[in-house]
Amino acid sequence: MDKSIFQPYEDEIQALEEEIRQLTEEYEDMQDETTFFSEEEILKSIKSFERETQGETNGHESLSDLKAQLESLVRDLSFLMEFTGIHFTSHSKKTVEKTGNRTVQKHRLSGRCHSLPFQLEFKLLEMQNDEKETAVVSDLSIVMESREDSNVMSKFLSSIEERADLLTFFRSLSTYAEWHEHRRATFLHFKAKYPDIVSLPEGLLGDFIILRSPKVSGLELMIVWKIHFDEEGTTTPVLDLLPKVPEQVLEQRMTSVESIPGSFRSALRLFGIEAAIENLVKVLGSEK
Repeated sequence: MDKSIFQPYEDEIQALEEEIRQLTEEYEDMQDETTFFSEEEILKSIKSFERETQGETNGHESLSDLKAQLESLVRDLSFLMEFTGIHFTSHSKKTVEKTGNRTVQKHRLSGRCHSLPFQLEFKLLEMQNDEKETAVVSDLSIVMESREDSNVMSKFLSSIEERADLLTFFRSLSTYAEWHEHRRATFLHFKAKYPDIVSLPEGLLGDFIILRSPKVSGLELMIVWKIHFDEEGTTTPVLDLLPKVPEQVLEQRMTSVESIPGSFRSALRLFGIEAAIENLVKVLGSEK
């Protein structure tokens, strides 16, 4: 029988097989194309998994082991979130390249660290050679709001983006946000404790407080609290005191007024931030 009669059918079968293969790859890519998750969704998935595993007998050792591993991972994740203050609220990823042992995905992350929101975009190149996997971050873009010195913040973020250094960013973000939260809590404490002396012109998110003497009209002390960080991501609280003194008081107590900022800095080194401010408020309240 002439084989040429079946050739069109064989060609069509091959074409269909190729189309099936392409559709299968596209489906797999779509499954991995975009994923969103939140803390709430993670907890729902965990609870669903636990319900599915309830009633299983001890004979299913692998399933029990898997559940134990999952619970351990959840505990580790909770510990890291509490320890660093970093909570991710959404995540998406999209495969932009997939060839052989090379995969490039574009990630988008958003979340908060304590009270500070942030957004990240970056590409992740994953390669596998000789049973060794490597991952390289590139095209990093960071969006983060801050009321600190915008030039310093911009310089720091530009340095991180240039190096695509996610580790330094998250380490610095955690420390910076912790100081930011500590400053907010300290301002709130003194405002609540001494409402007649302490004022917050820019609210709890500002970087200074005003102490007004209840006994000497016009006498004010401004405590400025900045959070400085360098290109390496080291964060340091920097506090200073700026006095505003009425002219008649300045003439009478020039020496004592000039010594206030230096005395405040000494108290910071010896007693810490809260104790130094507390002492200053008490001295101001007792002024005659």
